[in-house]
Amino acid sequence: MQKSPTIRDVAHAAGVSVAVVSRVLNPGSGPVADATRERVRNVMQSMGYHPRTAARELKHGAPTTLGLLLADVSNPFFARLADQVVQEAHARGIQVLLMTTQEDDRLESERLETLIERRVSGIIATPTGNNLEIWKRLRELGTDVVFVDRSIPALPDVDVVSIDNVESARSATALMVAHGHQRIGIISGPAHSTTGRDRVGGYREALEAAGLAVDENLIRHAAFRGAAGGDAVTALLNLDEPPTALVVANTAQVTTVLSRLSHAGVSVPHQLSVIVFDDSPWTELMSPPLTIIRQPVDLLAKHSVQLALAKASGKSADKPTAVRVLAELVERSSVSRP
Repeated sequence: MQKSPTIRDVAHAAGVSVAVVSRVLNPGSGPVADATRERVRNVMQSMGYHPRTAARELKHGAPTTLGLLLADVSNPFFARLADQVVQEAHARGIQVLLMTTQEDDRLESERLETLIERRVSGIIATPTGNNLEIWKRLRELGTDVVFVDRSIPALPDVDVVSIDNVESARSATALMVAHGHQRIGIISGPAHSTTGRDRVGGYREALEAAGLAVDENLIRHAAFRGAAGGDAVTALLNLDEPPTALVVANTAQVTTVLSRLSHAGVSVPHQLSVIVFDDSPWTELMSPPLTIIRQPVDLLAKHSVQLALAKASGKSADKPTAVRVLAELVERSSVSRP
C-alpha cells in the first residue's frame, strides 16, 4: 500500500518550507505570495494530499523532541525553569529545543514557525499573550501545547501549569497586614498578562479581607523587560502618602526595584518593608535577608514535561488540564512593623 504524502513531502515538492504549506492550509494565518499559494495547491492536488492529514502527522511514533519557548532566559526564574525542563526531559530520553521570545510578539511568531518546521512532539511555552492564530494553527497541525507560568484566556483548551498566583500575592500582602501595615504597594507584571492580573487580584483580596481600602495609586504594573520596575517604585515613593510596605510581584523587576531603593537611600525594613517574588540564593545574602515568595520551579518543570509527553503519546485527558502548585512564603528579615 502506497504511503500517504505528508506535509513535509508537499513542502519539498513545492520548494517551500513546512511553515509556508501550513499557511496555505490555514488562510489568514500568515502571508503567502499568490504564485506560491497556487504552486503549493497544485502540488497537493497532484500528490493526493488531504489537509486533514496534517493534524495526524505529529502523532505518529513516540515523542522524541520537545520545544521549549521561554520569555526571557536573562530572568533567573526562566533560566532555572529551562534547566529543570531539560533535566526532566533528559531523564525520559527526550531532547529539548530551547528558544526565547524576549517578550516580543514577532519573535514568538518566528520561533513558533521554526518549531513547526522542526516537527517537535510538543511545545512548552510562556506565551506573550498574542499570536492567537498561530497557537490555534499549532493545535490544528497536531502539535500539543502546554503553557507554563502564564496562560492565554482566549485559548481555554490549552493545558496550563503555574503557581497559584492569587494565593501567593494574597499571602504576601496578608503578612504585611499582620505586621500592622495599611499603606501597602504592589509592583506586578503587565496588566494584560495573567500573572500580572492574578497577583494584583490576590493583593486586593488580602486588603479587602482585612477591611482596608484599596488605593489604586499603590498598584503599579511594569513590563517584564527594561527598567519599568525602578520607575514604578520611584513613583510610589513620591506619593504624598508613600507606602510603608511593598510587594514586588514581578520577578523580572526585583533587582531593578532593589537597586532603585538603594540609590534612594531607603532603609529596608525600617522605612519600607519588602517581600519579593524570587528564590535566587542572593536574596538570603542581602542585608537584611529578604522575605520571599519561593516558586517551586522543579514542580513547574515536572508537571509541564509530564503533560507535554502525555499529550504527545496520546495518553492525556479529554479535557484541558490546569495544574496550580503552591508557592512558599519564606519569612526572613525584610518585614517589620511600620
